[in-house]
Amino acid sequence: MHEETYFLNQIAANKGIILKISHSFCRNKADREDLAQEIIFRLWKGLPRYDPACSFSTWMYKVALNVAISYYRNAKKTVTTIPFTQTLEDMQDQLVAEADSPMWLLQKHVAALKELDKALMLLYFEEKSYREIAEIMGITETNVATKVSRIKEKLKQAILTDKKTAYGRS
Repeated sequence: MHEETYFLNQIAANKGIILKISHSFCRNKADREDLAQEIIFRLWKGLPRYDPACSFSTWMYKVALNVAISYYRNAKKTVTTIPFTQTLEDMQDQLVAEADSPMWLLQKHVAALKELDKALMLLYFEEKSYREIAEIMGITETNVATKVSRIKEKLKQAILTDKKTAYGRS
């Protein structure tokens, strides 16, 4: 019973991690909910292997990102239908309004990254230290620094290209 209470308290305290990862890897609400449920299930199943000497949130990130990457890869293999709940005009108006937003441009290009790069940037945007990112991702701090630098440059170039295209400049 103590283990279950501890687990539920940790999930409640760190639910933002699950929500952010689910939102980063899934576009529609049903998929986000499925992924969040799968993450919680895997965390529960993996709890006996959790080392209390480590931060629960760090372990949670590691498990959640691994589940999300696997989920994303499996989802790419299946054909899904997209619910059409908005009219085309509503969607077009929303896209035009969002297209000028710097945050929208950044999210668009982060979403297009490879799964591991997306996971790394999610942790970076969460202001995790390179040491924490390295621990979660299972790579060295030097590798984290190199990857972050390269991905930031890639994102910068992609956003600049988008802006040039949007404003008709070459």
